[in-house]
Amino acid sequence: MFAKLSGSLAAVAMTFTPQVALAQAAAPGAAAAYPAKPVRMIVPFAPGGTNDVLGRMLATHLADTWGRPVVVDNRTGADGIIGTEIAAKSPPDGYTLIVLSSGYAMNAVVRKLPYDAINAFDPIGKIGSSFLILSVHPSVPVNSVAEFVALAGKRPGEITIATSGGFQHFASALFKSLSRQNFNIIVYKGGFPAMIDTIGGQTHSTFAVSVPAIPHLKSGKLKGLAVGTLKRVELLPDLPTVDEAGVKGYDASNWYSVAAPAGTPRPIVMQLHNEMVKYFTAQDNVKRLTAMGAVLEIMTPEQMRKFIPAEIAKWTKVAIDAGMPREVK
Repeated sequence: MFAKLSGSLAAVAMTFTPQVALAQAAAPGAAAAYPAKPVRMIVPFAPGGTNDVLGRMLATHLADTWGRPVVVDNRTGADGIIGTEIAAKSPPDGYTLIVLSSGYAMNAVVRKLPYDAINAFDPIGKIGSSFLILSVHPSVPVNSVAEFVALAGKRPGEITIATSGGFQHFASALFKSLSRQNFNIIVYKGGFPAMIDTIGGQTHSTFAVSVPAIPHLKSGKLKGLAVGTLKRVELLPDLPTVDEAGVKGYDASNWYSVAAPAGTPRPIVMQLHNEMVKYFTAQDNVKRLTAMGAVLEIMTPEQMRKFIPAEIAKWTKVAIDAGMPREVK
């Protein structure tokens, strides 16, 4: 899908013409007054992860465009719930935004939340997705998924998988369930700290998010075994998928989107959506996303309203099938 987008940017831009027209037609006076003060972009995970990278890219663009500060605010903890609650309970005036990812849907599957995951936010749109790479420390004596699974069979409960919680925890639990091996899943506050501990040899492996992991794969600090998508990815064509490497049925990729508290004026939502589309579909940024291992997958606010409930339903089934503990029923 990414290759198609990068090869036809003009066609991509045309796709969003109706949204641009709608934003221009809806309450131009209200939209023109925004923003009148600094905007806060909440990232509910630690600095260095993909949410943070994409959030900072967009924040820089918005600040340059508006001539107003857009401050990235990393509010970590509770698998992203702390930062998400802060955003959900902020005034719906366009001055608080949040970068959401797949973990947002997964928290709704397993946790009792202090906000309504379906209705707490007005989606601004989906940016894209990144793939997970099953990666091990170079000292781990395996070179394939089959060898890794076999090693866990010989050392039950000893082989560790570092995870950030949320999406990566689901991805790790799915791998543990489908491989039928007793991996020891260790939860960190963010994907970046989890990856750093695997690089340092404190843990054996991690399902590393592609954006921050690829430089470490190239440098040899991590050894990649497979990607978590059902199809091989263009950026790493020599890596098999976890599914084709023998753990059948495995499929996990992480999506990223921007949202505002529910009730944010429609003209502001569309102004933000149009700026997001303008920035991420620019040719230089398409190339930048490709180099980082991200896949451009723009969705409109309306599409995201349908997408999030579908994601919650999908991962609910995964949680039940994997026997994951759930606070909600």
